[in-house]
Amino acid sequence: MIELRELTKRYGDRVAVDRLNVRVQPGVVTGFLGPNGSGKSTTMRMILGLDAPDHGEALIGGVPYADLSWPLRSVGALLDAGAFHPGRSGHAHLTALAASNDIPASRVERVLRVVGLSDAATRRAGTYSLGMRQRLGVAVALLGDPGVLLLDEPVNGLDPEGIRWIRNLLRGLAAEGRTVLVSSHLITEMALTADRLVVIGRGRLLAETTVAELAAGHDTLEDAFLRLTAPTTDHRGTETS
Repeated sequence: MIELRELTKRYGDRVAVDRLNVRVQPGVVTGFLGPNGSGKSTTMRMILGLDAPDHGEALIGGVPYADLSWPLRSVGALLDAGAFHPGRSGHAHLTALAASNDIPASRVERVLRVVGLSDAATRRAGTYSLGMRQRLGVAVALLGDPGVLLLDEPVNGLDPEGIRWIRNLLRGLAAEGRTVLVSSHLITEMALTADRLVVIGRGRLLAETTVAELAAGHDTLEDAFLRLTAPTTDHRGTETS
């Protein structure tokens, strides 16, 4: 389980994340939604120990990310699809990560098959398309067979077939009892992928609920989301803080 307790982050006078209290449960896909600039990426970076909170804490299985003995084997993350050396092949990139995290080499071939990159594994990653880079990022997240997965905009750059693939993959991983947190701005895709939703605006929690409960009384989930987040955006659709 991922647990956020009074999680707060400030940049000067601006509060990016404001006393966020959330529990992300295993066994379901949880969509993490909010307008641009609402604090989603900052929150995910704090969960992964990349940014330090000014107050509160982010826990994974009851401990901070920094206290995990083998982080890649506990938590898989995709925050930046370009986080690789462009001169290395996809296979070499994964092999180096596996060796440094005491992960069996057999996992490299397995995750390459899962993400559909076996045929491109020996090509330099710098030649990959955006969709292929996303798939490589997913392979990295899956490499350690983790129980917790955090993915920021995982369908970015994927074609319709790839979007369906990632949707089915995430739901399958959750069905295995893993904790899956997915940040996205594609509301309609979250309606097809997620079981639960965490919605934030200006860094504050607006809703922690199921997809069905949030959509109740509205024509679509998108309508419900826009109504819920309207106070946190201006009339041009740009966040005011």
